[in-house]
Amino acid sequence: MKILYQIWAVIVMNVRSLPSRFWMSFAAVFAVAVVVGVLQAFLAMSDGFKATLSGTGSDSVAIVTREGSQSELNSVLSRDAVNSVSEAPGIAKDADGNPIYSAELYVVVDGLKRTTLTEVNIPFRGISTKGFELRDSVEITAGRMFNPGNNEIIVGEGVLNQFTGFELGKTVRFGKTEWEVVGVFSTGGSAFESELWADARTVQTQFRRGSTFQTMRIRLETPGDVSAIEALIEADPQLNLTVQTESNFFSEQGDALQGIVYFGWGVSIIMALGALAGALNTMYTSVASRAGEIATLRAIGFSNTSAFVGTLIESVMLAVIGGVLGTLAAFLYLDGKTASTLGGSFSQIVFAFEVTPSLIKDGIWMAIAIGLVGGVFPAWRAARLPVMVAFRNAA
Repeated sequence: MKILYQIWAVIVMNVRSLPSRFWMSFAAVFAVAVVVGVLQAFLAMSDGFKATLSGTGSDSVAIVTREGSQSELNSVLSRDAVNSVSEAPGIAKDADGNPIYSAELYVVVDGLKRTTLTEVNIPFRGISTKGFELRDSVEITAGRMFNPGNNEIIVGEGVLNQFTGFELGKTVRFGKTEWEVVGVFSTGGSAFESELWADARTVQTQFRRGSTFQTMRIRLETPGDVSAIEALIEADPQLNLTVQTESNFFSEQGDALQGIVYFGWGVSIIMALGALAGALNTMYTSVASRAGEIATLRAIGFSNTSAFVGTLIESVMLAVIGGVLGTLAAFLYLDGKTASTLGGSFSQIVFAFEVTPSLIKDGIWMAIAIGLVGGVFPAWRAARLPVMVAFRNAA
């Protein structure tokens, strides 16, 4: 118990001396706060992007693309291929006994980002009424559904939030063709809200795609089981296709932002080295300014362990304060904020930043690590401070 009392006494002494070292201590706290805030900004972006994509896919739906294609944009399916796959076993049937599937087009069109007015690529999907049945939580929130055969589009809520020119009732031009915005839809925050939707056959005509499609979505009889469809594709050498569940497909698309995570950690580690230098400087200054006090405590019987632990705890405490401030700033300014970035098809996907408990934990642990490394050497110096310093200062 004696050693705990001594450690507590050293901690109290250190805290009471903080006002005399306010600006030096503030610099160390600020440096740690910036490091943690930057780290959490990158990770919140990555987690938000992945959450948007993970909420897009379903195990009850399979997606068919051309073999080797990395995204919907560079996939091509012929009408014959669509007809052949639609006869595969394992596909759910509607009340009339017809297979439930949707052959869809996926093209990109130009748009303007609302905040910067810079040109971006926006996904434009040709879809049928069956395509609505294959997506959960689709709801027209304003206006109405497009009429097949007309140049009418409905826009996702994410498009309205991030891009300008797609408001309800507006007429937009893609190439030489004009389209009227007749409705706004929501899909519960999934990546589909980053798209424009129109009648598939109209998109085929206006974009001169003949009878080809990009993808085919299929309702599965058994969620997650695509083996029967795979068997049909493998049995026909003319079908150069691949099939997977929609959830797996979008999970792979989320890997496109994995480089951001590595970059974020790299930048944060480099910045952490700067914060570490600041912490070392702060703590060495702290020990130097209290050399007489520390040596006096040693002279009256305080152990070197109490000086070491008390000084180290001061360093960790300052770092944790910085970590909490950085986390708080990230949460207040980023959590729930919508943004857009390039997806796997080089088109914009709207997502929301997510500062999750896991990210908060990572930030605090990084702050603690900075405090420990930044405090251990000054704490060792405090523990080894000669007792004669106290008498020299007294003289």
